[in-house]
Amino acid sequence: METVPVWLRDRRAGVGRPAERSRAEVTAAAITLADREGLAAVSMRRVAAELGTGAASLYRYVDSRDDLLDLMADEVAGAYRLPPPGGAWLPGLLEVCRQGRDLMLRHGWLPELVLTRSALGPHGADVLEHVLAVLSEHPADTGRKMEAFAVMSTLTAALALHELNAASGTRQRQGAYLAHVVAAGHHPHLTSALTGDPQVPAPTFEDTVSRVLLGLLGE
Repeated sequence: METVPVWLRDRRAGVGRPAERSRAEVTAAAITLADREGLAAVSMRRVAAELGTGAASLYRYVDSRDDLLDLMADEVAGAYRLPPPGGAWLPGLLEVCRQGRDLMLRHGWLPELVLTRSALGPHGADVLEHVLAVLSEHPADTGRKMEAFAVMSTLTAALALHELNAASGTRQRQGAYLAHVVAAGHHPHLTSALTGDPQVPAPTFEDTVSRVLLGLLGE
């Protein structure tokens, strides 16, 4: 198994043939395919077809599909447009999470990668550097700050995935089953929670993230 991150590996040179593509073009084609058909559609063969070439040629740029997934996630992270750090730490971290959510809703395959892969590439390192800069005056130790970054990424991905599932009809199916559970009368606490005060608004994305970050880093 390859242990050197894809960003630290030299691209393989083809024997006697000039390079026809770049790693950036391969990554862009994979992102286009995932945006259109979902993450499951991304394979070396399908990405090669997007580029109008053979699957074998892609191995000059990446060693595996896993490499491709890491490159895709990091490329999207290059779209963050974060303001210079300054001021209170919570608004600064919330802005990172807001932009992350927007990127994940735009690229519906991204939450799954964030939740299942921990690769950190050049753009991801830039985001982490920004988070640490925002927290530079915070009294928490470095370990707690790194933990906050991991929690921000995971929570944003989970909440974005929840939104995407709602749009796909998953929430409607879940609601239908919960209505059946309430009618059956065997789960009194769940019934009470589901049939309580309808005037209580559902928490917003920022409300949820703020409470978690305050619990983790609150001074």
